[in-house]
Amino acid sequence: MGVLVVEHEADAGLGYFERWLGVATEVVRPYLGEPVPDEAPGGLIVLGGEASAWDDEGYPWLAATRRLLRRAVESGVPTLGVCLGAQLMTLACGGEVNRGEHGLEVGAVPVRPLPAAAGDPLLGHLGPETVAVQYHRDVMRRLPEGAVPLATGEVYPNQAYRLGEAAWAVQFHPEATPEIFTGWTSGSADALIGQGFSVDELNAQVKEAEDRLVAAWRPLAEAFGKVVAEPRIRR
Repeated sequence: MGVLVVEHEADAGLGYFERWLGVATEVVRPYLGEPVPDEAPGGLIVLGGEASAWDDEGYPWLAATRRLLRRAVESGVPTLGVCLGAQLMTLACGGEVNRGEHGLEVGAVPVRPLPAAAGDPLLGHLGPETVAVQYHRDVMRRLPEGAVPLATGEVYPNQAYRLGEAAWAVQFHPEATPEIFTGWTSGSADALIGQGFSVDELNAQVKEAEDRLVAAWRPLAEAFGKVVAEPRIRR
């Protein structure tokens, strides 16, 4: 069985993960009216997007996505939440998500593995000098009960955690290519400039970090694909 992917918007797709996962994927696009399934038997990835994780009125499929995430985590289905997907998983499993007090975190930003990351199937390979693509203003304020924090950052501390048998949440974007990131900044250039950012500098920063991004996050994607492919007992 492959991985069910919930994509929230057209310019926030699988990116690098299309080549790195090594398993089949089925992409569901609820913003085009496609229904969010009740289950993801093989594996589940929930991607990022502009929505706030609690904005069910503006994005009516979010409630169904949270239910899907909760079922997947409880059933031990390999699950990966990315940025908005991580925030949805956090809410679905009893944590807290709200607006970050330090504003937008954007660009190629350092993240630091925590001691619990050592030996983790997805993040155990990380060294102390790791960068990740960031583009978020909401934050995982309080993690779900039982969550194991795996990575932190200078601006917002909750950058990655593991929950249950095979569920991970990452606040950053391991799937984002420099081209995807440039698309995001181009689409919100006026807002970024209004907040004091240089779009050209952000784009150049991510492009310069490309080799380090690949070295850091390709192993994560490949490891997740292997977890999906492993035989396991269903609960």
